[in-house]
Amino acid sequence: MTQNLKDLSILLVISGGIAAYKSLELIRLLKKDGAKVRCILTEGGSHFVTPLSVSALCEEPVYTDLWSLKDETEMGHIRLSREADLIVVAPASANIIAQMAHGLAQDLASTMLLAANKPILIAPAMNHAMWVNDATCTNVNSLKNRGIKFAGPEEGDMACGEHGPGRMSEPGTIFDRIKGLLDEGMTGDSPHPLITSSPHLKSLRALVTSGPTYESLDPVRFIGNRSSGKQGHAIAQALADFGADVTLVSGPTALPDPFGVRTIRVETAQEMLAACEAALPCDIAVCAAAVSDWRASAPAEQKIKKDAEGTIPQLSLKENPDILYILSHHAQRPALVAGFAAETQGVLEHAKGKLARKGCDWILANQVGGDDKKVFGEDENHVYFISAKTTDDWGAMSKSAVGERLTQAIADYFKAIKGQMNDAAE
Repeated sequence: MTQNLKDLSILLVISGGIAAYKSLELIRLLKKDGAKVRCILTEGGSHFVTPLSVSALCEEPVYTDLWSLKDETEMGHIRLSREADLIVVAPASANIIAQMAHGLAQDLASTMLLAANKPILIAPAMNHAMWVNDATCTNVNSLKNRGIKFAGPEEGDMACGEHGPGRMSEPGTIFDRIKGLLDEGMTGDSPHPLITSSPHLKSLRALVTSGPTYESLDPVRFIGNRSSGKQGHAIAQALADFGADVTLVSGPTALPDPFGVRTIRVETAQEMLAACEAALPCDIAVCAAAVSDWRASAPAEQKIKKDAEGTIPQLSLKENPDILYILSHHAQRPALVAGFAAETQGVLEHAKGKLARKGCDWILANQVGGDDKKVFGEDENHVYFISAKTTDDWGAMSKSAVGERLTQAIADYFKAIKGQMNDAAE
């Protein structure tokens, strides 16, 4: 993620909710990176942050009233949306999400959003029971099907004292999501072209693996790795946002299930393989999980205890199934199979070798380990995209942006196939 937001115009809608205070920090981050920021503050939002504080940070007038003759004469709700490159709603309350889903125009914010012809990013913020309510789920799915993007929400403690999904993402996370959308929408003709809406993958089924696997040595100990699952979960979410029917097979992680994704939780490599094969047939397989290469030959039924002599037990290991290889050579092989290669050295050399050995179509390689290349558990990744014909350095970007960029590449791949089929039919 190398581009800054210089000269990009962002229209920020601040709706009602205690998380509105986070929008002030988001304005600061956007302005620091060179963006021009205008704000609409809803009546509810004004109970949590003041027009004066918002205006002071964005260095622009703040718009609050659809019926203000001065504001409508000087700017107008139509011009507000037309002069923006991206519209961000943060926080997005359950109410404004419902207004958007049902096409209501009840105030300045909802009227502008209904009239908008620009890409929209939403950062939801609400009580966890409101977020999982069937009405909200229906509204969110409706908006996603229209190409509207989401940042979050996260799971955590809330101002009401409860805990669960619905907490607004941190300003830095939303900022990274905006940068990721910018990266996805860039062309070579303009430094900041409009960020385009998602292509639809509605007719395609996708399988994604994520997280580590744990292989038991005894009832207490296991062989595992440091994978957090953030990258695999981000890819699953991006595919779902693009309209694909997504099955996520996840090893043990602390992450909430991605929204609109069928999630199957497993622990071992054998369980992950069984879940993957059960998800076939599908069109796309992205193997982002860090699957343990080995497991114990015979896990102990009881905890392995130290003996009086201090004898160190000898571990006997056997190889786990190679899920990427098996899917790449399966009788129901997906049309596109992509894998990941986490390397501590010789990243490109090892990744290209893995591409050849596994028989997959793409490898996404990254370097892990070392103080400046931790990757595991971090929010950012530096990925190299490798196919039989291409090696492309995607540079450092958020894991959400990697998911978006990979999904765009997948959409382009299937679009090209469809084009070739149409040409052959003519």
